[in-house]
Amino acid sequence: MRSIHLFTAALAVIGLTGAASAADMPARNYTKAPPMVAGYNWTGLYAGLNGGYGWVDTGGNPGGFVGGGQIGYNWQAYGSPLVLGLEADIQGADIDETVTGGGISTTTRINAFGTVRGRIGYAWDRFMVYGTGGFAYTRTELSATNGVASVSDKSWSSGYTLGGGLEWGAWDRWTVKAEYLFIHSGDVNLNLAGVPVSGNYDFSVVRAGLNYRF
Repeated sequence: MRSIHLFTAALAVIGLTGAASAADMPARNYTKAPPMVAGYNWTGLYAGLNGGYGWVDTGGNPGGFVGGGQIGYNWQAYGSPLVLGLEADIQGADIDETVTGGGISTTTRINAFGTVRGRIGYAWDRFMVYGTGGFAYTRTELSATNGVASVSDKSWSSGYTLGGGLEWGAWDRWTVKAEYLFIHSGDVNLNLAGVPVSGNYDFSVVRAGLNYRF
C-alpha cells in the first residue's frame, strides 16, 4: 500500500509541475492570413460608344468614317478564362464609291449598318482576346446622274459578319477595345427609275470603343 501511495503522490507532483510550467509559457501569437484578392471578372451588362473607319472590299477601296454605340452582356465562370457574350450595335457610316462612265456617274453609299453577334473570348485577368460573328444589316443607297437629271433609291439588306478584337479592363467599370469586322451585305434590291438593280458587296470595319460595365 505504501508504494501505491508514493506512486500516486509522484503523479500528482508531476501534474502540478506541468500545469505551472504551462501557465508560465507566453501566449502563442497567431498571424492572420492576408485576405484573398479576387481576380478581374468580365461578367455583366455593358454599353458604350465606338468610332473608326470602314471600306468596301473592291480594287479602289473606297472608305469613310463609321461611328455608333453598342450594348452587350458577358458571362465568365469564376476561375475560368473563358468569356461568353452577346453584343448588338448600330452604326452611322459615310462609306461611298463613285464610278463614272458613258457620261453617267453612279455612287454607291453605305450610310448605316448594325450587327447582332455572339462573342467568345479568352481572358488573362483584365486583358481579353475574342472572336465574334453573327447577323448584320446594312442600309445601301444608290444614285446615278448625267449632270442634268438624277435618280436614287435606298434599301435595307441582311447578311452576316465575322471578326475579332482585343479588350482591356482599364478601370473597374470601364473597358477599351479595338475590333475588326468583315461584313457581307446580303442581297441588295433597288429600283432606279423603274429599272431593278440588285447585287451584294463586302466591306470591312476597324474601330475602337469604350464600354461602361453596370
